[in-house]
Amino acid sequence: MNRPNSRARRHRRTQPFLSYPRASVPPMAITGTLIGDGLRPGAEFAPPATRITRVYRLDQGTAAGPAQPRIWTVIDFEADDADAVAHALADALNPDGGWYADFRDGPDRVIVYAGAIFRYAPGDTDTRAAAIAHGRAAGVPEHQLDWEG
Repeated sequence: MNRPNSRARRHRRTQPFLSYPRASVPPMAITGTLIGDGLRPGAEFAPPATRITRVYRLDQGTAAGPAQPRIWTVIDFEADDADAVAHALADALNPDGGWYADFRDGPDRVIVYAGAIFRYAPGDTDTRAAAIAHGRAAGVPEHQLDWEG
């Protein structure tokens, strides 16, 4: 009698279900991070062609702002359409508590607050400064306005 290898069966059971082979996953145009706790109550972040790559909890300790919880739910994502992601974030983020999200679109950095989107290329210090100023006005703690170029 020919029995399947029990190790192979165990291996198959532990693999996540994929509707396509992992090697054929098309590359996504943008990668970003969203703090789930920064969404408005009742808001939904669901732009088309967006894939969550990782969700984890992070203890911010004293780095959390005064209106932010100490432990955050961090959501890393990839997507094809930067504009759709930016507008979905601007609509979904809570205007209270100093929340924002950021992602890269090629060499550009995109910073999104509730109702506001800033996109700047490397070396564009004016738009980066405007994004930081908006964050300060929105209540983002100074040490959280440290995203790179």
